[in-house]
Amino acid sequence: MDEINKISTKSASEVVAALGKRFKEYRIASRLTQKEVSEKSGVSVLTIRRFELGYSFNITMGNFISLLKAIDFTDGIADIMPEIPVSPYAMAKLEQHKPKRVKHGKQS
Repeated sequence: MDEINKISTKSASEVVAALGKRFKEYRIASRLTQKEVSEKSGVSVLTIRRFELGYSFNITMGNFISLLKAIDFTDGIADIMPEIPVSPYAMAKLEQHKPKRVKHGKQS
């Protein structure tokens, strides 16, 4: 599905619709029915059905995360917005304050 990859050219509702279609593929690959996902996530079957059909209403961030957890896609949640890597400038500043050598007292 290329719809998600070109996110900068899409409206928010188009992105949600693409996510809904992709979610359906993952749900089916997980061999779960909409009802089973509903029971595991606490999201209504009607909301799941509409989300999978591409409708963007009633999908909150909380619902979306609950749905991802229901299909055991928790590792993918961190990929949605990964941590910002430390910039080379910040690393250089940290290195400046790092001790060059550690002295240990004499042991008796």
